[in-house]
Amino acid sequence: MWSAILSPDFFAAILRTATPILFATLAAGVAAKAGITNMALEGIMLFSALFGVFFSSMTHSAFWGLLITVAIGAFIGLFLAFFVLNLKTDEILAAIAINLAATGGTVLLLVAFSGDRGVSSSIKSVSAPNITIPFIEKIPFIGQVLSGQNILSWLSLLAVVVMHLFLYKTPLGLSIRSVGENKDAAESVGINSRKVQYIALAISGALAAFGGFYLSGGYMNMFTKDMSGGRGFIALAASSMGGNTPIGGFLVSLLFGMAQALANIMQLKAVMPYELILMVPYLATLIGLGVYYYAQKKKKERLSGK
Repeated sequence: MWSAILSPDFFAAILRTATPILFATLAAGVAAKAGITNMALEGIMLFSALFGVFFSSMTHSAFWGLLITVAIGAFIGLFLAFFVLNLKTDEILAAIAINLAATGGTVLLLVAFSGDRGVSSSIKSVSAPNITIPFIEKIPFIGQVLSGQNILSWLSLLAVVVMHLFLYKTPLGLSIRSVGENKDAAESVGINSRKVQYIALAISGALAAFGGFYLSGGYMNMFTKDMSGGRGFIALAASSMGGNTPIGGFLVSLLFGMAQALANIMQLKAVMPYELILMVPYLATLIGLGVYYYAQKKKKERLSGK
């Protein structure tokens, strides 16, 4: 067990399992910065996983499949924004509706278009390629961890840098943070808060779509029923624990990725009943949130004491 945990394969698995969580964490973060909790991440990822299989098969290209899927993810984000901002629907209820629609709708669409039930076994989709880095792959241990990762794993790391620069170094990023912190103050200086929140949710939906596409076109090469597996909700926890910042979310996503990778090893080693092993990532989420909010509570008590 310990030899498996200390092996380079385990650390490579952390990056693989953290990739969809990281994309969704960035999606949750940019929405939170605009003052909206995007709880529809689970549904967006599930829809994107299915559409990724459909469109990569139809276009015979992972690139075009990803591009169309990301566009659909952005559209779902705009759809959520319309209900929340224009129709004044409760953002939690609207997100739950999208998640429920994804749970049943993906199965319905899969049956309608392919006849498959639960698994897209008859659809020949195209997966995103793995990247072998010539110089890094020769470095002991590190080369085995980094080289051979899927291109979307590298894009997720790049997305952390891009989103950090976007939120903290661009006028639009400043507007998003201003609206999230104080909408009235932002509008008083001429910022269109509704437009900014629409943009933020479109970006959030697109980022979540990257994570969904990775599930069926990177981590696996097919769609399976409910394959998002709660990662959208885990991402909400990761984003909150990371202060809704790209770098903080990245670090917490690695922790949850480690929990998932550990659960995979425990399944192979059969160290405990299968049902208990499946609980490991979700227990890690609950424990992490408990520790985080306890620390936040103590911090507030110390500040109020002063």
